[in-house]
Amino acid sequence: MTIPRTRNRVFLGVAAGGLTALLAACGSSGDSGSTDTTTTPAKAGTSTTQVTAVLTDFHIRLSTQNYRPGQYTFTAENMGHHQHALELVGPGGENRSKTLDPGQSTALTLTLKSGTYQVFCPIGGHRDLGMNTKITVGGAPAPSGGSNTTTSPGNGY
Repeated sequence: MTIPRTRNRVFLGVAAGGLTALLAACGSSGDSGSTDTTTTPAKAGTSTTQVTAVLTDFHIRLSTQNYRPGQYTFTAENMGHHQHALELVGPGGENRSKTLDPGQSTALTLTLKSGTYQVFCPIGGHRDLGMNTKITVGGAPAPSGGSNTTTSPGNGY
């Protein structure tokens, strides 16, 4: 009786591994020069604050101005005429989205820690052309269950 049960477990393990490999292959950006960072999904019981990052030629507009430590999902939307990507570098590490063609979007989930983050497009010289801004994360952890949709004017926002 233990042989069929063991065989089923082995089969399920092999199937799960194959599915994981298939999903990883489908998620590849196809841009060998980029480093597409995959972040850990939200844990049960934690809330994720949603932020929209509109990428145009050559600006970044973030839907949120105030950040507190916690988990965020940045949805990068390429509304420009060139390829763009979104990268955040700060106390929580370095996180980069896949490269987006015009009209595409992607989500990047990460945990922000207190401090200052550079937010920019890592494609070519886009950062120097104005696709560069910073955010400051401070205060108490982000409130659960909500998202902030305040628009911030100014350089790069």
